[in-house]
Amino acid sequence: MNPDEELTELLAQRLPQHPAPLALKRKLAAQWGLERDDGRAPFWRRRTIAIPALAAAVVVLVALPIVYDRAVMAPARATDVLVAEAVNDHVRATQAPLGVESGGMHDVKPWFTGKLDFAPAVAFMGDAEFPLRGGAVGYYVDRPAAVLVFGRRRHTISLLVFRSEGLPWPASAPAAMGRTRATVRSARGFNVVLWRAGELGYALVSDVDRGELLTLGAKLARSDASP
Repeated sequence: MNPDEELTELLAQRLPQHPAPLALKRKLAAQWGLERDDGRAPFWRRRTIAIPALAAAVVVLVALPIVYDRAVMAPARATDVLVAEAVNDHVRATQAPLGVESGGMHDVKPWFTGKLDFAPAVAFMGDAEFPLRGGAVGYYVDRPAAVLVFGRRRHTISLLVFRSEGLPWPASAPAAMGRTRATVRSARGFNVVLWRAGELGYALVSDVDRGELLTLGAKLARSDASP
């Protein structure tokens, strides 16, 4: 510290301090570029305030389409998720060996005992049109599922049975399947039929004609509440 700086600091400590008049503060601020003549902060100071505000506005503008999309498109997209998952599970079922092979439900149904935390309520044991080929344990979305495999000529039909609680089910089920209403969708060349009965959900998937799939669905829906 040079002598001039030492003298300045000594005087600042020893002499009484009085607040500067407002007019003097504004004059000095204007000379040093700290404040505009109209009383507003200079651009570089206002920019520090504007940047966070601008960032917040950008976040809001980006978030608005997302919120709108979720509110408007959520039901349709939720159904798409259920359909896509059913198709994926069907493809896996056709590529993996069955856990149990049989031509009758009395061989297949007992096999699930102890492998699931629920009893798959399906009493249809297949017939000449839709023979039952066997079953396996799989997963549907985030939960265990019973997979029952039926045949239709050279086609494979998968029936997934799972707990329906917590899944985003479609708001409407326009397709009539006997006394049961179902949702029918197509994805990746497969037809998917979704319906609920009690606490269980059902997904029927195949590349067979939609009408044939609904025919099997009607047979299953008549018996899906049976013990």
